[in-house]
Amino acid sequence: MPFLAAALFLLAPGDVRVSDSEGLRRALRDPKPGTTVLLAPGTYEGGHHVSGVAGIGIRGADPKDPPLVTGGGSTAFQFSACSGIRLAHLRVKGFPGNGINIDDGGVLDRPSRDVVVVSVSVEDTGPRGNHDGLKMSGVAGFLVKDCRFEGWGGSAIDMVGCRDGVVESCRFLGKEGFSASNGVQMKGGTRDVLVHLSWFRDCGDRAVNLGGSTGLPYFRPAVGDFEAKGIEVAGNRFHGSLAAVAFVTASGGRVHHNTIHRPGKWILRVLQENTDARFRPCGEGVFEENLVVFDGAVTTFVNVGPNTAPGTFRFRRNAWFAVEGNRRPELPVAEEDGVVGADPKLEDPGGPAMRATSRDPRLKGIGADAYVKPPAPRVR
Repeated sequence: MPFLAAALFLLAPGDVRVSDSEGLRRALRDPKPGTTVLLAPGTYEGGHHVSGVAGIGIRGADPKDPPLVTGGGSTAFQFSACSGIRLAHLRVKGFPGNGINIDDGGVLDRPSRDVVVVSVSVEDTGPRGNHDGLKMSGVAGFLVKDCRFEGWGGSAIDMVGCRDGVVESCRFLGKEGFSASNGVQMKGGTRDVLVHLSWFRDCGDRAVNLGGSTGLPYFRPAVGDFEAKGIEVAGNRFHGSLAAVAFVTASGGRVHHNTIHRPGKWILRVLQENTDARFRPCGEGVFEENLVVFDGAVTTFVNVGPNTAPGTFRFRRNAWFAVEGNRRPELPVAEEDGVVGADPKLEDPGGPAMRATSRDPRLKGIGADAYVKPPAPRVR
């Protein structure tokens, strides 16, 4: 179970109140450790780069009227080799590079630590190509909560070599005109991350990508035998995307208690996109107690690529309902206690409140409605 970052947001003793772009530039030019920058409602330019500072916070002074950061650079904020970052109650919109970038400054064995991003909206990033809403490279111990991502080119959240983190109660909405490869992608040696209680709608090729295809020099802290390991995806609601989830050069990973509604081509994928001999075949994943509603767009339930180990996967007690006909899932291994043909009678199908209203006892304990949020682990 990944550990949760220390606190949602702690006010620093020396707040700096800002009301215009020039004031924001001054506040971030040489911030002292422990500084919290409070942005009044209004519009601000981005293009800020902060390096080597501990305990820096930026938040909107009025959560009901968050400030808008737009223009002024390719990225709104970049934090390099900074720990104790706190971002809250902000809108970031229209950046052609990445919306927000948090990285280790290129020191691959020295991650940025204790990062919290809460109630931040990142919109219209890209619009096409490898441009991410929130890019994190070499971050250990993080929480991204109650955030909204709408319109991006690469991934809404892209992680390279990150660990011990949580993505919770976020909304991911693909947008016409934006290429949107993934909703959340965890690659380059990322491990021990929980993605839960979130809503994914039309997030491109793969709503959640457990793994990926990373250039070897970018792995953190070093190249091992996996792109992603120890990933948990639970209690989420998915609509659309070509596939809800993909295991890609991943070691293990557990996808459970999600509600998946009408994906565009596959339910899930098992792929080996990094073919270096050091990597183990993608395998040992678990897909269990998910509620899957599909239509004729799904012709192959599980897309299995070459050089993978599909026989090591486990499918257990998933519920499968075809809105057209009475098809049964075709899986790479026999499923344990699967449920086929029980209509969940979804309310708000495809929406953020999507839930099953059926009283069919076979569906008890299955899908996002049945997910129980784990207690927050102690900070270590």
